[in-house]
Amino acid sequence: MAEPTPDAESAAWVAALRRTPQQARSRARLARVLEAAERILVEEGVESLTTTRIASEARVSVGSLYQYLPDRGAIIDALAAGYFAKLEGAMDALVEAAATERWEDPVGVLIDAYAEIYRTEHGFRALWFGSGLTERTRTADREHKRRMADGIRRIMLALQLAEDDETLARVCHAAILAADALAQEAFRRETKGDAALLEETKILLRGYLTDIAARYNGS
Repeated sequence: MAEPTPDAESAAWVAALRRTPQQARSRARLARVLEAAERILVEEGVESLTTTRIASEARVSVGSLYQYLPDRGAIIDALAAGYFAKLEGAMDALVEAAATERWEDPVGVLIDAYAEIYRTEHGFRALWFGSGLTERTRTADREHKRRMADGIRRIMLALQLAEDDETLARVCHAAILAADALAQEAFRRETKGDAALLEETKILLRGYLTDIAARYNGS
């Protein structure tokens, strides 16, 4: 599965910044700052995400950091934007694959793909399972889930399992909300994901999406 390009990820976190870095050198410095922020998040927790701590880790001045990331909330927003971009990039790749491949178990493909992202994106887990999410990040997350739901809609259409209408958009949104809640619980229980709960997630979603497909096929 293809991964989103660094440019796509950079564009995502730039949108969350106080100011947009114009020069390549400034963008590279900011990328280094966010890499340092993620290391601190994973190793020390969200409480340690201060401008002073991150500037020290990234070896930049607090003043230069403050131009773009004035506080912990801005840092969290920028990190979250990067994670959303990775997840949405993975969904776009799955949509492309669905148009050319024959999937015997679409739900299994999707759950396994996103479980692997949860396993490798330690910063994403540390951020979501901590207690420091900002209101801006929560709002962005709701919009992110709508975009992910649209990815499921596009996959259903590519696999010719449904027709495009308002009902399909609604059920795909419900499917994403259910899958996300269950996946988070699975990874709260175990670092690599509770295999039994992930399997139950597949069973639940297979039943739901099979029912949806049956509605459109008149079964």
